Amino acid sequence: MYKRILVPLDTSKLSEIALPYAEELALKLGAEVILLHVRTSADAPDKTDHKTYMNQIASEVGNNIKSSTDFKKGEKVIIKAELHGPPSLVTNPAAVILDYVEKEKISLVIMSTHGRTGISRWALGSTANKVARAVRCSILLIRAATVVPRKVSVDKILVPLDGSKASEAVLPYIEALALRLKSRVSLLNVVEPLYHVYPYADGPAYYGSAGVVRVPYTEEEMKPSRDVAEKYIIDINDTLSAKGIRTGYLLKTGSPGEEIIKAEEEMHPDMVAMSTHGHSGFGRWEHGSSADKVLHAGTTPLLLVRPHEP
Repeated sequence: MYKRILVPLDTSKLSEIALPYAEELALKLGAEVILLHVRTSADAPDKTDHKTYMNQIASEVGNNIKSSTDFKKGEKVIIKAELHGPPSLVTNPAAVILDYVEKEKISLVIMSTHGRTGISRWALGSTANKVARAVRCSILLIRAATVVPRKVSVDKILVPLDGSKASEAVLPYIEALALRLKSRVSLLNVVEPLYHVYPYADGPAYYGSAGVVRVPYTEEEMKPSRDVAEKYIIDINDTLSAKGIRTGYLLKTGSPGEEIIKAEEEMHPDMVAMSTHGHSGFGRWEHGSSADKVLHAGTTPLLLVRPHEP
């Protein structure tokens, strides 16, 4: 499971919103927390004493864990502060973070989607965007707009599945997290609308590309697809429930990315957890994919799991 948690910090308050999540998961999973600051040329005019800052944050994280009512006396708490530089040589913090993840065998990265570099909209070239796309371990992204309480509780987890084995890669992690965190898991399966496609010769098309008309299936025609999807999600639900996990499921029809975001807004989960590759193309993060839509428009902390993770 997650034994080594990395939290990249840029000394901004916004980057620190990841810390309560690291504290909660470290406490419940018995994981080591490593705080990493990569010094760049942008740090030159900043008068912050980065070593003092990192040591202070590490001390605060350790004290917060030990002061929790869930902390058991005698348990070992490992918090490390790492400072990488010199600033004149580092132009790509994301590359340093990714190299560190590989070298130190990090199992989970937790980071804010907005820090000093202003990446609330996942601007191309941003540090968080680069790390999220390339990191080979799980990553938990905390939205800049998230109002983080002093004490984080992950009571509700929303898990989108698309029926593929790749999307189910998230399930072993959810099982472990739900049992340790005592979370309720809500499974979501979205049935994409189907269409009859007809050639159209007289003028511009009404639906779709020129020369083609797409007529949506009726509810009756969609029923077989919905029945298959419902059986699938019920089977997964029953499997998790049999392991002592509190579960529930939702079945929706529409665009997967849009329906995931709507479910976030309706349910207000504490976390959304999903695989980065399913039949909708999560693995290559294509423009318009479900994962890409959730990244750009979602507001809930997002846990992304790689299917190839051991």
